[in-house]
Amino acid sequence: MSAKGFTLLEMLVVLVIIGLLAGLVAPQFLGEIEGAKRRTAEAQVKMLKNSISALYLDIGRYPTSEEGLKLLSTAPMDENSKPFWKGPYLDQDLPLDPWNTPYQYSIPGKNNRPFALYSFATDKQPGGTDNNEDIGDLPPQ
Repeated sequence: MSAKGFTLLEMLVVLVIIGLLAGLVAPQFLGEIEGAKRRTAEAQVKMLKNSISALYLDIGRYPTSEEGLKLLSTAPMDENSKPFWKGPYLDQDLPLDPWNTPYQYSIPGKNNRPFALYSFATDKQPGGTDNNEDIGDLPPQ
């Protein structure tokens, strides 16, 4: 009677093949995840910029650095602007970027833009290249 099953050598060969395949596929898969996160951040920055534009049309000014993006969901304390605020300007709570950090808002923006709105991306700190490059409208250098 012959025993049925796999030998240790056959099991090792299968494990080596699986390891090689994982080594080839995993970097490409992880690169796609990072690309999807960057595209999500770009879309969220555009959405937030549109909300800030609507706010500007209503109250006649951009949020101050102190008010920041909270002004999209909370009426201003400024009595001159408060009657004109028609918010909230977002259908949801203020989103975090895909790396679970708040979007950055400051005044002024780069190249004579009225404000800067951006994400620090993967490394969660200013500057960077490739996947660490900041996303959005950046502040002056």
